[in-house]
Amino acid sequence: MDDAVARIEAGPVTVTQTDYARGLRRELRELWRSVLARRAPQVLPSLSGELKGLPAEASITEYLQGLNIWFQLLRIIEENAATRARRMTEVETGPAGIEGSFARVMETTGDLAEEQFRATAQQLSVGPTLTAHPTEAKRATVLEIHRRIAHALAELESSRLTKRERDTLISGIECEIDLLWLTGELRLERPTPHDEIGWGLQFFRDSIFDAAVEVTGSYQDAVSQRFGNSEEVAPCFDFHSWIGGDRDGNPGVTVETTAAALKQARAAAIERHQQDLIRATQHLSISSTISHLPDPVRESLQTVIDAAPLPEDAPRRNPGEYFRQALSAITRRIVATGTGEGPAYPHVRTYIAELRKVEAALEAIGAAKLARRMIRPLRWQAEIFGFRTFMLDVRQNSSVTTQVISEIWGEGAPEYGTPEWTQRLRSEIGMAELPALDIDALGPQAQELIALLALMYQTRLGADPRAIGPFILSMTRSSDDLLGVYLLARYAGFGSEKLDLKVVPLFETIGDLRAAPQILTELLRVPLARRSLDDGNHRIEIMLGYSDSNKDGGYLTSSWELGKAQRSIKQALADFRLTPSFFHGRGGSVSRGGAPTERAIAAQPRGTVNGQLRTTEQGEVISAKFSNRPTAQHELERLASSVLAQSLDGRRIPMVPEFIDTFEALSGISQTTYQELLRRPGFIDYFQQSSPVEELAKLKMGSRPTRRFGAKSLEDLRAIPWVFAWSQNRHLITGWYGIGTAISEFRRIQNNDELLLRMFEKSRIFRLIVDEVEKSLFHADLDIGAQYATLVADPAVRDDIFGRIRKEYDASREAIMFLNGGTPIGERFPMMSATFGRVQADLARVHDLQIRLLHDYRDRPGRDILVPLMQTMNCISTALGWTG
Repeated sequence: MDDAVARIEAGPVTVTQTDYARGLRRELRELWRSVLARRAPQVLPSLSGELKGLPAEASITEYLQGLNIWFQLLRIIEENAATRARRMTEVETGPAGIEGSFARVMETTGDLAEEQFRATAQQLSVGPTLTAHPTEAKRATVLEIHRRIAHALAELESSRLTKRERDTLISGIECEIDLLWLTGELRLERPTPHDEIGWGLQFFRDSIFDAAVEVTGSYQDAVSQRFGNSEEVAPCFDFHSWIGGDRDGNPGVTVETTAAALKQARAAAIERHQQDLIRATQHLSISSTISHLPDPVRESLQTVIDAAPLPEDAPRRNPGEYFRQALSAITRRIVATGTGEGPAYPHVRTYIAELRKVEAALEAIGAAKLARRMIRPLRWQAEIFGFRTFMLDVRQNSSVTTQVISEIWGEGAPEYGTPEWTQRLRSEIGMAELPALDIDALGPQAQELIALLALMYQTRLGADPRAIGPFILSMTRSSDDLLGVYLLARYAGFGSEKLDLKVVPLFETIGDLRAAPQILTELLRVPLARRSLDDGNHRIEIMLGYSDSNKDGGYLTSSWELGKAQRSIKQALADFRLTPSFFHGRGGSVSRGGAPTERAIAAQPRGTVNGQLRTTEQGEVISAKFSNRPTAQHELERLASSVLAQSLDGRRIPMVPEFIDTFEALSGISQTTYQELLRRPGFIDYFQQSSPVEELAKLKMGSRPTRRFGAKSLEDLRAIPWVFAWSQNRHLITGWYGIGTAISEFRRIQNNDELLLRMFEKSRIFRLIVDEVEKSLFHADLDIGAQYATLVADPAVRDDIFGRIRKEYDASREAIMFLNGGTPIGERFPMMSATFGRVQADLARVHDLQIRLLHDYRDRPGRDILVPLMQTMNCISTALGWTG
C-alpha cells in the first residue's frame, strides 16, 4: 500500500469527516464536469457514466485526459480530508490524539525518566532522502497546479468566508482544473538531470523548509509538556538528496551536474535564510531608549554588528535599535556568503552562533517569547539546512569503481576477485605515498570518477562541510569493493591516515544481504577503513536495498532477509564496538518496501534503530508526501516520532526461537516457489508480452536512459520497471507471490496452525507482511490479468505461466483469510477499500483500452496511438497511487 492511502487508514474517521469528503468530491466533480463541457463535451457522457463503455476512437485521448484529471482530483480531496481530520482531532483531544505525533509518543511511553529521554534525544537523527528514481509520471507543472488546488481547498474550510469570497475561491479552483486540461500530463521530452535538481529543490521551497521547523516546534512542545520544563531539544532532521549525485546507471549525471546540484542547493538555503532574516529585521523594532540594554547584552550585539560593518559612505540606519542593526549585519554576511564577496561566513557554525547571540540578548531583556517566535525558528532552520539545503549523496556502481582501479593499475593488473587483486589493493591503500597518477592518460570514465572524488574533498573544506554526503556504493559484493573507493579517494587527494569520506555499502540482492556481516568484518580489519568510517560516535552507516531483494526472492523472503541482515550486521559490528545506522532504500509500492511509516519502523528488529534512521523518498512518494506544507509536516513528524518511539521502547523482547524457525521455513518455501516461476521456460517472454514493460520506456519519467527498461534475461530486469509493469497488468506478483504456497505447505507439513496464528497476533514483522500482502491481493485483479495474458503469442507459455500465477493467487488469498480469521480480502482496511472503489470501474475500462492499444501498437507500430497508450499508463498509476 502506498503512503497516500496509509495516511487515510490512520485513525478513525467520523461521519462528519466522511460527509465532508463526500461533499468535496461532489463539488469538485461539478467543477470538473464544467471544464469538460467546454473542452471535450463529446467524452462527458462516457466519463459521467451516462454512457457505458468507451467513447469513439477519435476521442480516446480526451477521454483519458479527463479521467486522469479526475483521478488526480480524488487524491487531492483525500489528502485535504485527512489534513482536516487531523486538525479536528487536535481541536477535540489535543495533539496527543493524533497518531504519529510527538505528543502521542511522549504521552504513551509510560515511566520514562527524563535522563533516559535526553540520552536518546541527543542522538535522534532522521534522514529523509529525496531521490530522482523514474517513478514520478506527473510533470512538475502539474504538481504545482495540484498544490494550488490543495491550498484553495484548505481556504474553503474557513467559516468566515463571505459568499463572494467563496465563489472567488471556487472559480479559482475551476480555473486550475482548466489549466490541468490545457497543460496535459505527459512530458514531451525526457527531463534532464538539471531539470530534476530544480524539481527536487522546489519541494523544499514549497513545504519542507517550513514543515521541518514546525515539526521541531511540535517536538519541543511535546517534551516541555511531558517534563514540565523548556530545556531545548535539538532538531532531529538530516535531509539528504541523490538528485544530481546518483550516477548509477545514469551517464547523464556528471561532475558538472553534481557541482550544479551543490551550487543550487546552497543558493536555495541562503535565499531562504535571507528572506527570513529580512522579515525578522522588520519586526524587531526594539529601541534602546525604551528598553534598557545591559552592557553585556549591548556588547554581545555589537560584536555581531562589527563583524559586517556598513560601508563608510552608507548612512547609519536604525540608531539605537541594536537588534535591527545586528540582524541587518547578519543579513549582509548571509548575502556575502551567497555571492562570495564581502564579509562572508567562514563556516555555518558562525552563522548559528550569531543567531544565538541575538536570541540570548532578547531573553536577557525579558523578551523570551519574542526570541522563541522570531529568532529560534531561524536558528533551527540554520541547524537543519545550513548553507546546503541537504547533504548531497554520491552513488556509483561497484563495477565502475573496479574498472577505474584496473585502468589506473594498467597493464599487468591482477584480475578482480583474485587473491592477487586483494593483496595489491590492501598493500597500496596502506602506502604512505601512492604512485604518481597521470590523470590525462586515463579514459573519460576514470577521469570523471577521480574528478568527482576531488569535488567531494573540496566541498568538505567549504563553509558547510555537510553539503556533501557519503559515497554510496551500489552492488557492494566484497570488502574489496569498498576499499577500492578509499584507494581512489586517496588518488583524488583525500590524504592517507584518515580519509574524511564515508563509504556506505549498499547491500541489495539476497546473496549480498547474507554476505554483509562478513564483508563488513573484513573491511573493518583494514586500519585505514576503520579509522575513516568511525566518525567518533562509533556508528557506521549501512544501506539496505528493498527492490532487488524483492526481485530476487519475492516479498516474504525479501522482508525476512532484510530483518535477518540487520540483526547479523548489528552483531558483527558489536565485535568492533560499533553500531550500525541503517539507511533503508524503500520505494512507494509494497514491492519496494512501501508500508505505513509507524508500523514499518516498529517492525524493525529490536535494537536496530537506536535513534537514527535514513530512508529514501522516491519518485511519486516525494510528491505524495511533500507537495504541500500540512501533509509534509504530518509526514515528517510521523517519521521522526516513530523513530523516537522505537528507540525509547525498552519493552521489546527478541523474537522467540520458534518464530525464527517458522520464518525461515516460510521464507525458504516462498523463495523456491517464486524462483520456480521466474525460471519457467518462456517466463521472460510472458513478462514482456503480457505487460507494457517495453512501452514504458516511452514515458518520459526520469533522466535515466531507456535501457534500464525492458529485458532479455532475468539479470537484465531492473527493479523499477519490473514493479511498474506488474502493476500495469494488475498481476502485482511482486507483492504477494509465494506466500500462498509457503503458508499451505507449512500447515501441511508442520500441522501447527496455532503457531502461525500466534505469529500473526504477536510478531510485528509477520503481521506487517501479512497485512501488506492482503492489500496487494486486494489491488491485484487476475480477471483483468487474464486479458493481458492474451497478449502473449505462444499459447503454451501463456497457459503455463498465467495458470501458475492464478493458482498461487488463489492459494495466497486462502492463506491470508486463514490468518485473518476468514475476513474477505480488503475488508480489514475499509478506507483503502472505499478509496479504491471510487476508481475501480473507470480503471477497468482503462485496462481494456490499454490492452487494445498494445495489440494495435505491436501489430502496427507506425500507427499514431503512442500518446493514448502512454495516457493509459498514467491513468493506471494515478488510480493505484504508485508506479514502481
